[in-house]
Amino acid sequence: MNKIYITTAIPYVNGSPHVGHAMDYCLADVCARYHRLIGDEVKFQVGTDEHGGKIFKKAEDLGVSVEDYVAENSEKFKDFIAKLNVSYTDFIRTTDLEHEHLCQEIWKKLEPYIYKAKYEGWYCTGCERFITDKEYEENHGVCPDHQKPYEKLEEENYYFRISDFKDQIVKAISSDELLILPDFRKKEILKLIEDSPDVSISRPKEQLTWGVPVPDDDSQVMYVWIDALSNYITILGYPEKDISDWWPATVQFVGKDILRFHAIIWPAMLIGLGLPLPKTISSHGMILVDGQKMSKSIGNVVDPVEVIDKHGIDAFRYYFLRHVDTFADSDFTWEKFENAYNNELANDLGNLVQRLATLIAKNKIELKKQDKLELPEDFRKLMDGFEFSKAFDLAWEKIQALNKKIDEEKPWEFAKNGKLDELNACLNSIASELLLVSSMLSPFIPLTSEKISEIFTSSVNPPKTPLFPKQ
Repeated sequence: MNKIYITTAIPYVNGSPHVGHAMDYCLADVCARYHRLIGDEVKFQVGTDEHGGKIFKKAEDLGVSVEDYVAENSEKFKDFIAKLNVSYTDFIRTTDLEHEHLCQEIWKKLEPYIYKAKYEGWYCTGCERFITDKEYEENHGVCPDHQKPYEKLEEENYYFRISDFKDQIVKAISSDELLILPDFRKKEILKLIEDSPDVSISRPKEQLTWGVPVPDDDSQVMYVWIDALSNYITILGYPEKDISDWWPATVQFVGKDILRFHAIIWPAMLIGLGLPLPKTISSHGMILVDGQKMSKSIGNVVDPVEVIDKHGIDAFRYYFLRHVDTFADSDFTWEKFENAYNNELANDLGNLVQRLATLIAKNKIELKKQDKLELPEDFRKLMDGFEFSKAFDLAWEKIQALNKKIDEEKPWEFAKNGKLDELNACLNSIASELLLVSSMLSPFIPLTSEKISEIFTSSVNPPKTPLFPKQ
């Protein structure tokens, strides 16, 4: 049994949960459930990022205290994670007093690599980060994500010397000591490291009051990186506890938009602390709608809660874990979703379960007790390589093959002709294979997998309602 530590990027709580957050949680949950299935012990982190200027301004605009605002929004994310049926073990808020204290201790340990300097340059309030002159020129002075001009700022901040660690980071990524997935993202990061500047890790209190105080300097508060990124180890108790049972993380799941911070700034911090790097950072793409990036102004935002409420959680997980590529940008339309629901979930799987259960019950077949199910090697290889959408495809191919097997072997003909031994062997074989497939499905659509196991491991009673009623 191995100890497996899985992390997700903590969302900024100035808005509602969206499909991108759901992808982080669902991918990490698939990984967690798979490792439990094969007997590993899993620690699985989720949480919320609650400091920063945007949050303070939003609370101020709403006329509420910032403490109440972040508490309310953190609960929204907690409720959302529960709605997704995500099996996390630990939840962290960056406003937790213990986290804030440990961040200050981390700052002290990184002080040999921290210096104070004046900054004059460009800043994006939406991104809450400073912009290099090169980025400013490439984007013609306007943030492509927020469609607002960059601001000119002049202030004195503390900086973290990324330059001290570039060679070690390049070596770790190039050798796959720190595995970046997918491979084309790894190549992007290796190019970005060359031009990565030292990063600002504080803001003057006159500019930003809502943050963790910088140790021994009342005029500054910590800015995003040491506060937010450190959550992956403060949740384990670092630096006041030995975290070697769980660190380095087995895998950290992030969206491609924040990969550069996790693959450059975060490794630099870890090297500065003398800690090992995570084993893998898995980066997923964006979900597009009709080929376009989701945007409130365009009005094409997909509300994950709407999908779940209308079709059920396993239908949501099915589409976004199978039809959305684990690594690449993927397209969503309601037509695609409904076709997948009706033609695959309802027809392929729902009908298979209904037909098989009806045949077994009608013919009073006694199912043999199953030996421990061993997951197929090709499935395990894909899951171990975080190729989740491909592993899901493989499981679905087996479902389609079982439908074909029923059609070809025609067990009802055995019953009609009194060939009871052949009937018994045929239905036991198909039921056994379906239970194995159900085990393969359990990381992806766990509620459905549980229902299938219940149907075919006791006195078989066909479900009174279809697993997936046609919409």
